[in-house]
Amino acid sequence: MEKRLRKRYNSFFMGGFECADHINRSGFRVNLLRENQHDLRVEQDYRLLIELDIKVVREGICWSSVEKSPGVFDFSEVRNRLRIAENMGIEVVWDLCHFGYPDAIFPTHPLFLERFKSLCTAFAQFHKKYAKDRLHVVPVNEISFLSWHSGDVRGTVPFAVNSGFDIKYHLCKAAIEGMKILRNLVPHAVIYVVEPLIWIHKGSSEITETALAELNSHQFQAVDMIAGNMCEELGGNGELFDVVGFNYYHSNQWDHEGRTLSWPLEKEKLLPLNQLLHTAYSRLEKPVILSETGHFGSGRAQWIQEITQECLAAIDAGVDLQGICIYPVIDRPDWDNLNYYHNSGIFDLDEHKNRIPDLAYIQTLKDCIKATEDRLAGNVMLYNSSSNMILKD
Repeated sequence: MEKRLRKRYNSFFMGGFECADHINRSGFRVNLLRENQHDLRVEQDYRLLIELDIKVVREGICWSSVEKSPGVFDFSEVRNRLRIAENMGIEVVWDLCHFGYPDAIFPTHPLFLERFKSLCTAFAQFHKKYAKDRLHVVPVNEISFLSWHSGDVRGTVPFAVNSGFDIKYHLCKAAIEGMKILRNLVPHAVIYVVEPLIWIHKGSSEITETALAELNSHQFQAVDMIAGNMCEELGGNGELFDVVGFNYYHSNQWDHEGRTLSWPLEKEKLLPLNQLLHTAYSRLEKPVILSETGHFGSGRAQWIQEITQECLAAIDAGVDLQGICIYPVIDRPDWDNLNYYHNSGIFDLDEHKNRIPDLAYIQTLKDCIKATEDRLAGNVMLYNSSSNMILKD
């Protein structure tokens, strides 16, 4: 079945700038927006994207930086990015909480909810005052990952174990209240829920199909809470958000014993992304975007080609997929070792933070952009999982 895309955004392909600002495993605050100097080179970075015909970006405000003291906010750096984006015709999706919080609070802290509500109120008022474009906003990025990372494996504050669901519950509570504030203050805002898209396979030991299905359903707990389909006492409602973003990387499929199914070596064992997207979309029936995807090293070009094929196949199957966000645009260091860079961007960095293009990645990305543009124009895309994309008029 052919499904023609509705052009919701300035471009189908998007670019994401790493903006994590959490406290890492060593107890030190990271701010990756500053580490790769995107805050200083934003105009240059946007120009690089425009040259690729990418005119939509994901950005983060870095909560730990903009809240100078409890309830006191300074959005001057954010305003600079906002101004440059609007002047250059770039559409921005803003993350309010991207893994980091101000010092001394965390999701289960008694003051967390009120602090987050204050952030949402202040940002909504700031955006109404200074922005010309419509607000696109992610209140909390990847609640499921963040609750696991901070509540089960001691990856960030509060450095807990066996507490993932409790942290997820409180993050969803904050997201719901924040969405209500944003919806009230900026009625026409486009509000997003962004979650990992994963799949758990049967491993070598025994597990029932029912138990395996239960494990796979956990990835939807956060969106179910926010939509009011789970933990109804939180006050969730499906009208609070408009778009669901799914983040997908090479490590997003594993077996029930915890062994990652590696791409591309075990590609034949992986559930195709188009099927994952279709399953998620059928459950939620909201417009979706692939809100983060990318790879590292020499595999970047092959990855984005396959991802584009899979996304177009999902569209053929009826998924209302509105965009693909390449993440990150600019290479980033490891959260827990800021001296180690992943070579994961469209542009890598030298020792002076100069942007170094990965030419093979860029050429393949241009081909993928052309393919989706042809699709937007109404051409038919034939999909073959074992070959390249084939365009047919």
